[in-house]
Amino acid sequence: MESVVALFREPGQAKVVLEALKSRGFDRDHLGFALSDAVAEEDLAQSTGVSPEEGAPAGSAAVIRGGLMGVLASLTLTVPIWLLILVFPVTRIYQEGGLLGIMYGAIGGLTLGGLFGALSGSDSGDYVTLLRRMGVPPVQAERFNAGISDGHVIVIARDASTARADEALSLMRQHGAIKLDDAAGKGRLQSERIGQGGN
Repeated sequence: MESVVALFREPGQAKVVLEALKSRGFDRDHLGFALSDAVAEEDLAQSTGVSPEEGAPAGSAAVIRGGLMGVLASLTLTVPIWLLILVFPVTRIYQEGGLLGIMYGAIGGLTLGGLFGALSGSDSGDYVTLLRRMGVPPVQAERFNAGISDGHVIVIARDASTARADEALSLMRQHGAIKLDDAAGKGRLQSERIGQGGN
């Protein structure tokens, strides 16, 4: 199956292109979209009859990332205070307590960070994994995801036979697909035709 992925500035543009794709005979079960605004997402789904893409769960990567961020945050808060204790001779008697504070802070940061990472990773919000499974190269999948985070709308059209992927790509470009560099840095045209090999 070949997929065509495009990013649009607003839900209105995504609605127009989804309706255009349906009018050209694309099955709505092979169409999808995603955006960060839950209310706008529901409105777009109801008005087009196309289901939103849920993304993939972030899983253990979110737990690890959360734990590391928690440890980093705790060290950022406790190490400077311990260094201040060492600077002044009068307070050096508290240096062991400062080390214990760093240790307990790191443990607490790891625990809380991992917990928040687990909570955030349990939802279906990892569009990078979803796009990579579709064959989008990792760097571009990250940039598509960044575009969603910045308020853009991603539209996906799948073609089982690969015969109509060019038509879907052309329709998306005609209806305002933006360039990656306009959405999140620099890159190729935002609408991309993605095959089995990611080309």
